[in-house]
Amino acid sequence: MGKRADILERFGKRVRELRKEQGYSQENFAYACGLDRTYMGGIERGERNVALRNIEVIANTLGITLAELMDGV
Repeated sequence: MGKRADILERFGKRVRELRKEQGYSQENFAYACGLDRTYMGGIERGERNVALRNIEVIANTLGITLAELMDGV
């Protein structure tokens, strides 16, 4: 069995998937979340250890629960 990707990478991939499904550009999504575009890019690349408050903001902006956001992570 292969090595499972780091939690930050898995979370970033999940955010990117959901953002794209809803038709947001990274810049527009960051703006909707009230977060900096470069910070959002870092999240999606698995470079940022995201605070729980920001995880909640991301879920709320996507219109999903925290459980739905974390599904598969």
